[in-house]
Amino acid sequence: MKKKQRDFAIRSLGTCKIPSPLTVGYFKRDDERILSDISIDVRKPFPADRLRSVSLEVAGPRERIYFEPRKVKAAVVSCGGLCPGINDVIRALVMELHFRYGVRNIIGVKYGFQGLIPRYGHEFFELAPEGVKDIQGLGGSILSSSRGSQDIGEMVDALERMNINLFFVIGGDGTMKAAQLITEETAHRKLKIGVIGIPKTIDNDLVLIQKSFGFDTAISEAVKTIQCAHVEAKGGPMGIGLVKLMGRQSGHIAASAALAQGDANFVLIPEEPFDLGGERGFLRQLEKRMMARHHAVIIVAEGAGQNLFARKGPIRRDASGNIRLNDIGVFLKDRIEEYFRKKKIDINLKYIDPSYTIRSVPANASDSILCGVLAQYAVHAGMSGKTGMLVGLVNDTYVHLPFQAVAAQRKTIDPKGNIWMLVLESTGQPLSMKN
Repeated sequence: MKKKQRDFAIRSLGTCKIPSPLTVGYFKRDDERILSDISIDVRKPFPADRLRSVSLEVAGPRERIYFEPRKVKAAVVSCGGLCPGINDVIRALVMELHFRYGVRNIIGVKYGFQGLIPRYGHEFFELAPEGVKDIQGLGGSILSSSRGSQDIGEMVDALERMNINLFFVIGGDGTMKAAQLITEETAHRKLKIGVIGIPKTIDNDLVLIQKSFGFDTAISEAVKTIQCAHVEAKGGPMGIGLVKLMGRQSGHIAASAALAQGDANFVLIPEEPFDLGGERGFLRQLEKRMMARHHAVIIVAEGAGQNLFARKGPIRRDASGNIRLNDIGVFLKDRIEEYFRKKKIDINLKYIDPSYTIRSVPANASDSILCGVLAQYAVHAGMSGKTGMLVGLVNDTYVHLPFQAVAAQRKTIDPKGNIWMLVLESTGQPLSMKN
């Protein structure tokens, strides 16, 4: 079956006729593009239409812009779960709009998309340099957040009622899907509103995007927890440190943290199913490790091992529509203790779940840089009249991506790819724990 090509075309609100107020000399053009797939053999000739279907528009300031800065009214919202770096993004958006483009009317929308719906009663507030200059040192979001879908029509009503020209949306794949629907509704109403996304997912699982903000910080914080688990495991006879990390559908945090620290003996991720029982199952492999080395460190991603739970009733979902996961951490803790108890082997198991601690800390230096760059490029895109898109890092280049290209699927770890092979080498765990 022939692979369907994504449509990477970026929408525009109209012709850019206003000279940019920026004094930089590195303006980008809309025809500057990079390949979306570095595996493409560029030595072979490509028809022009084919090349555009596999290439991405490069982000950056344009020499001419669409909006007259002094007349622009911008709004910023953050949605979904908390993540290190949200405040860095908000700060950079405000600073870029205010000092580089001269935009003086910027509002913050409180509690996610709820803030646009009158019945919730959330107040808007002004975002200005004086109010955001020091927020990068704070965890969470000064705008707060919320989960759950809201009526698209009501949200666009609010944007129209407030005369918003630029709407900056910080969020994950669900938020980007909503932003796409907002874009379509504004286009249907013929409203000149630019909808620009800044992708936020601590799990680093947005397809195409090389790295999302918050991920580096999550790794750094996870490593501290793994170090503690290792100390606990070696601190008593037959010690086991069990750490549950974030990762609903992908094990990027678990795998990267394991590689960064090097103390993990088992890494369990959603992409690689495993059995508990049987000679090749996880519990038997853990027993072998304990008999040989008398301690072990286990990292499990929150979405791992869901196949081990018996289905009871209909699938439950949270306010964002995500499937409610069974708690694999507590489940493993109980099963490990039960297994060794039946074997009459005394163990000392310490279970650590640092998820809320990790996502609530301020961004580290690496993530702060990424947040600032993403925000700056988002402002450049918005001021040049682009809409229905987000800014992302792809193949070491910042590019414009249409919402639908990113929200279509999740980026997962390939169980036969390099990253997972490196994890297996680092941990020494079996290639498979399936019977």
